[in-house]
Amino acid sequence: MIRHLQTAVIASSVLVGLGVSHPALAQKQGGILKVYHRDSPASMSILEEATISTVFPMMAVFNNLVVYDQNVKQNSLQSIVPDLASSWEASEDGTQLSFKLRDGVKWHDGKPFTAKDVACTWDLLLGKAQEKLRTNPRKIWYHNVEAVTANGDSEAVFHLKRPQPELIALLASGYSPVYPCHISPRDMRTHPVGTGPFKFTEFKPNERITVTRNSDYWKKGRPYLDGIEYTIVSNRSTALLAFEAGKFDLTFPDEVTIPLLKEVKSQAAEAICEVRPTNISTNVLVNRDRPPFDSLDIRRALSLAIDRKSFIDILLEGQGEIGGAMLPPPAGVWGMPPAVLQTVAGYGADVEKNRADARTVMRNLGYGPEKRLNIKVSTRNIATYRDPAVILIDQLKEIYIDGELDTIETANWFSKIARKDYQIGLNVTGSGVDDPDQQFYENYACGSERNYTGYCNPELQQLFDRQSLEADQQKRKALVWEIDKKLQEDVARPIIYHNRGGTCWQPHLKGLVLMVNSVFNGNRFEDLWLDR
Repeated sequence: MIRHLQTAVIASSVLVGLGVSHPALAQKQGGILKVYHRDSPASMSILEEATISTVFPMMAVFNNLVVYDQNVKQNSLQSIVPDLASSWEASEDGTQLSFKLRDGVKWHDGKPFTAKDVACTWDLLLGKAQEKLRTNPRKIWYHNVEAVTANGDSEAVFHLKRPQPELIALLASGYSPVYPCHISPRDMRTHPVGTGPFKFTEFKPNERITVTRNSDYWKKGRPYLDGIEYTIVSNRSTALLAFEAGKFDLTFPDEVTIPLLKEVKSQAAEAICEVRPTNISTNVLVNRDRPPFDSLDIRRALSLAIDRKSFIDILLEGQGEIGGAMLPPPAGVWGMPPAVLQTVAGYGADVEKNRADARTVMRNLGYGPEKRLNIKVSTRNIATYRDPAVILIDQLKEIYIDGELDTIETANWFSKIARKDYQIGLNVTGSGVDDPDQQFYENYACGSERNYTGYCNPELQQLFDRQSLEADQQKRKALVWEIDKKLQEDVARPIIYHNRGGTCWQPHLKGLVLMVNSVFNGNRFEDLWLDR
């Protein structure tokens, strides 16, 4: 029996994880959308960067094979719809996934899009191409893909080593655009060419990113906007003041904290703001290869010192979630339920007892009031990283650890932690999709480029494969919870909390709807319009 999913119309694809569908309204053609951007990314290449700072502006330039329906609040296999593909089917044994491609699609330079481009994209990701990606943070996503081949111009086939029912979920992420064969990875960093609703125009580091309407877009009549200007404003207060003054139509997604929402509403009463879970966790990177954190005991003491609720109370006014690696329910499908989470060391409500246990461990290791451990806590130099890093430093004092804040610019941050040039890192990890195949392999698998702590547990990785093979959702959940609990007990990457964030827009921006559980599932803006 072959599963066959027929062509479905994509109602919309909007802002990183945003969706829109307002067929009854009269969309207006024209206008430049003005957005502030929180920092200056290292490049414009989505495949090479590990941050929303690149995905946010550049997904308007690209298309995927498939995407999540932006009108469905929670991601699932059932909400995946065609994009560059018109339909797809899986083989009886689950080891082949074939995509029929749309006719008449062109790259922005006028060359035709074909199945060869799909094969070339995954050759790059698999490391099989003659040219190489400078960094390849999502190579591990496709460890189960043997090859991707072109069957003529209009069909691309993924050949798998074993069945993987949710590979399609990874392909629907905003991190999975199709690249052109005829443009080198080097040029895609500075002047990307896509098939999407907007063409790349300019990137001036620390100043702006601009894109312009693709008048030859394969979805006739889209996009409505003439272009988008992303102005880089690294100071969040300055950016919000400009938004309140009407200089921007839209804030950076989920970047408005709960306390700052009150300020925005007091200064711009007509602004529309919405808070949602983001599938982004604030976590601690511990360099287990460098003393003293090569000791499991000291890593566990560090984890016990964390008062997760206080982070949420201070930074989010109580509106964040405590969880493990996977996004907690109800927004997340796979996160540990509270009853399971409470059995994990350090997650209990008695923070003082946890810290007393941590101090005992530290004293046994030779530390105490008279001999404190001095470390650097490295973090990215933007507010969403710096603010929790300051709180972490304050909390570590309770167990005889004195931390010094070490701020790193975005262009250098990911390369620094990838080469493990840190002691402790306060990190914010955005997950491309709410699925264990993404989370476990990308952040915890042996040898993954995004496994910044170097955690490697071969026995647990066998469970990664077991859950990936499991088609029964309830059986898979039980395996996922078992894995997630073990990751927390091993202090693989201590999760502090899962973020909620606010996005605000001016009332003249029409057609914006927020999804609830990911900021990485599209970024097209093709259905937005300005009604001034």
